[in-house]
Amino acid sequence: MSQTYPHYIEFRHVDKTFDTPVLVDVSFHVNAGETVAIIGRSGVGKSVTLAHIMGFLRPDRGRVIVAHEDITDFPEAELRHIRRKVTMVFQSGALFDSLTIAENILFSLELREDYNAQNKEDVVNGLLKMVDLAEYAEAYPADISTGYKRAVAIARALAAQPECVLYDEPTTMVDPIMSDHMANLMLRLKRQLRLTSLVVTHDLDLMRKVADRVVVLHEGQVIFFGPTAELENSEHPHIREFLALDRV
Repeated sequence: MSQTYPHYIEFRHVDKTFDTPVLVDVSFHVNAGETVAIIGRSGVGKSVTLAHIMGFLRPDRGRVIVAHEDITDFPEAELRHIRRKVTMVFQSGALFDSLTIAENILFSLELREDYNAQNKEDVVNGLLKMVDLAEYAEAYPADISTGYKRAVAIARALAAQPECVLYDEPTTMVDPIMSDHMANLMLRLKRQLRLTSLVVTHDLDLMRKVADRVVVLHEGQVIFFGPTAELENSEHPHIREFLALDRV
């Protein structure tokens, strides 16, 4: 029997170097049902962190625990089993342009042998309602805004009934109203579905609204890991500067 770990996601002293070190002795954890935000400037290793959780990258040193299992040395077949539990919403949305919004969501259900056509249609309609996009079912990705594309991508990810969703910069390049809408949607999913989530963002409003705890990366290192409310009290000069710039 393989060991199970108490935290849903955990990084234990993870190092990753490409040409230069990207992650340096990174440790943090996410509990089941919790939302943790990873913030920091561009290029600090936020997206590299997500790639480790999905098993697209392996650490040079340290251990990566996902879905209560140590996946560091998992072969591809075992990673596929993890990816059924943990899904990622890409910044681009990664939708199929030739499929309608409803068909894009349906795509996630095509392999579900336990659903008949009616079940699938019900699930798609339910998800469209959940993300407030019911009226766009027959539209195509080209017809909707960037923010709505992300909402469709979230609905498609949820169709697979994951335990955990990784959000990569969900509010980048969307207007403040849509950004607020995304934050409310993420909160609703957390409460209704008890989803575990990790949000990579530089949007501090989003972080304050949805995250229970926050990881701040700076030059590949964790300079803060704790409750979101405590970030404001940090004395770390980089965090003070980051918060001051946000206020400006």
